[in-house]
Amino acid sequence: MHASPRGFLGIASALSLLVAWPSHGYAQSLDGGRLFRQRCASCHAIEPGRNIVGPHLFAVVGRKAGSVEGARYSDAMRRAETVWDAQALDRFLANPRQFLPGTTMSMAVPNAGERKALIDYLDALR
Repeated sequence: MHASPRGFLGIASALSLLVAWPSHGYAQSLDGGRLFRQRCASCHAIEPGRNIVGPHLFAVVGRKAGSVEGARYSDAMRRAETVWDAQALDRFLANPRQFLPGTTMSMAVPNAGERKALIDYLDALR
């Protein structure tokens, strides 16, 4: 019994998609990187020690708020007892001034999916 050329091509196409298709996490991290460049990079760098308007965000997950040496912080951020984890970053990015009254951060990310992609991207920077 011979497989038809048409059937073979369908199977080959399906297999090539499985091999070439990136994982969901990989695609999400790429999206987070793009979102970071579009929305965050004018004020924040991802290189350690490179502060711009705001502090660098390298290894931000797990770091105490207001603790980057040489960064300019509002009084509110310096006094904050927050340690940046996924939940705190999500709440902060959703509405920075509601989460931390007195912060100078004004850029909000109202879309939950975009916040998750950004947080996943930042979490991978270690």
